[in-house]
Amino acid sequence: MNTFQLNIISIYGEKGKAWLAKLPELVAAISSMLDLRNLTEVTNLTYNYVLSGFQGDNPIILKLGIDHEYLMQEAFALKCFAGFGAVKMLVEDDKILLLERAVPGTSLKDYFPNQEDESIKITCGIMKKLHQVNIPVASDFPHIKDWLTALDKNLPIPDEYLKKARELRDYLLQTSKLDVLLHGDMHHDNLLQNSNNWVVIDPKGVIGEPAYEVAAFIRNPIGELLNHADVINIIQNRITCFAKFLELPSQRILDWCFVQAVLAWVWAIEDGCDTNHFEQLTKIYNS
Repeated sequence: MNTFQLNIISIYGEKGKAWLAKLPELVAAISSMLDLRNLTEVTNLTYNYVLSGFQGDNPIILKLGIDHEYLMQEAFALKCFAGFGAVKMLVEDDKILLLERAVPGTSLKDYFPNQEDESIKITCGIMKKLHQVNIPVASDFPHIKDWLTALDKNLPIPDEYLKKARELRDYLLQTSKLDVLLHGDMHHDNLLQNSNNWVVIDPKGVIGEPAYEVAAFIRNPIGELLNHADVINIIQNRITCFAKFLELPSQRILDWCFVQAVLAWVWAIEDGCDTNHFEQLTKIYNS
């Protein structure tokens, strides 16, 4: 059983098993309806079923998710970010998204660790474009403060980390001056080369300050980063560079990195996933 299947079953139980069993039938029906061909699973499946292929001669991505509400939130975020650095959405309904496929589709993960400064500059450029988008007046996008209520739960995380994360969260929220529409999960695998440009995929769509956006990149690619002998210096350099290019306080970025590491630890516990990486990150940010 692969990581994708384990994630779905861990989170959704019997409902997840039933959905996984129906996937071949769903894909066949959608392929026929939309005239799709040469569909192949992508290699880094996590929580959605994603295939690459063609519609006619056009390269596409087909994305199916068990959580329809979550999928529609992504679709709305893509609409909002259209023309501001996001991949183009072709078709949406409550079961699928059909997207333009980035070609060649190289991700910024391929830039780690030898092209760190270039990858940071690319990411900053896209962030600046995304954050120009006006927050829709009528939308169901959550605010980061809604996500961060998860830190108030009583979970098996050392009290010193939970206490610090809660205090930093409250301070950062109280002192935030600018809310924008954030991607919400801007890490290396979600930044792809499309011809001579770079585009983002998989936006969560959440409202908050720009400094919050940086932390996802800084902790990724998480496995490779934590196994790197120079992990501390890499993280410190990233914080320094993002602070410079985005004109943000470096301490504020570090504080958000710590808060998000603990938040990700909380979510991993809730989803029944491995917490080891987030424990390591929390200790690094706390040192």
